[in-house]
Amino acid sequence: MSTPPPGGTLPPVCVLGLGLIGGSLLRAAAPATTVYGWSRSADTRAAAAGDGFTVLDDLDATLDRARADDALVVLASPVTAFRTLLKSVHERAPQVRLTDVASVKGSVAQWVAELAPRTRFVGSHPMAGTQHSGWEAGSADLFAGAAWVTCLDEDADVADWVPVARLGLAVGSRIVPCEAVAHDRAAARISHLPHLMACAMAQVGEMGGELAMALAAGSFADGTRVAATRPELMRAMCENNAAALVDALDDVLGILGVARASLASTGSLQKITSGGHDARMLFEGRGADLISVQLDGDDLVDQLLSVGVAGGHVSGITGPDDAPLVDAHYPDPAGLD
Repeated sequence: MSTPPPGGTLPPVCVLGLGLIGGSLLRAAAPATTVYGWSRSADTRAAAAGDGFTVLDDLDATLDRARADDALVVLASPVTAFRTLLKSVHERAPQVRLTDVASVKGSVAQWVAELAPRTRFVGSHPMAGTQHSGWEAGSADLFAGAAWVTCLDEDADVADWVPVARLGLAVGSRIVPCEAVAHDRAAARISHLPHLMACAMAQVGEMGGELAMALAAGSFADGTRVAATRPELMRAMCENNAAALVDALDDVLGILGVARASLASTGSLQKITSGGHDARMLFEGRGADLISVQLDGDDLVDQLLSVGVAGGHVSGITGPDDAPLVDAHYPDPAGLD
């Protein structure tokens, strides 16, 4: 029997694509609502069914069920498959509730507007994952404590946002509302750039020969962990956020260039080491000053965006979808006025 999540009642959830993220989402949402999924892979379908989940092999039939259930459909396939999936969504369930879990948001929003414009779409991105992939890599605990981005803009319908936010709350995440462009700029720096840096560091280590690989320990392992991600997944993620990632690369190359010049001339690495340490301490102390606030009213979208941009998050939702009361954590409630 399903247990209502902290954020309120969830509609049925239909997950298209059952790799690491989609498979984890199917597992994590199951205690809160009816869940089912689709995968093009026979091996994945067999594995998920073996674990007790309802997984269909026919995409049209899956979308027909989602339309009949008024389910929340989640695009969880590789982003390279989204355009094909969206065409099917438009044909079979053109007004369905729709979200996605891709790590780029601007491109996906454009594809939805082009290919499935009548859907009740709210983009999202759980900031969770590992370097592994596939159904077997999934875990019901993957999203616990993670930030879950939900995209809003000034034209957003709060009633469409609420079920997506409730899904994130149901799987244990904290909801961070923000605009798609802001998400992509941030993700370039704290997700996409680290993947490229990991690839670069792995190759530099390899250039050191067998001795270097034999000596590699914690810092090398931690710094290169995500380089083990499937290359095609990394490429899709990074290449679909090219403009923001180029800006981030320019910044990191500038920092490294200054460090190299300083090391070569004066022998000092004071600037990069102090700056890096201070930034890491800021990261480790994030959220320490947040206090609870409650949001509601006609300008709720603006309030939610203010929470996200300030580093806050949503922790609960009560009331109806079209007029919710939102519990949030925010650094300075005066900023909402």
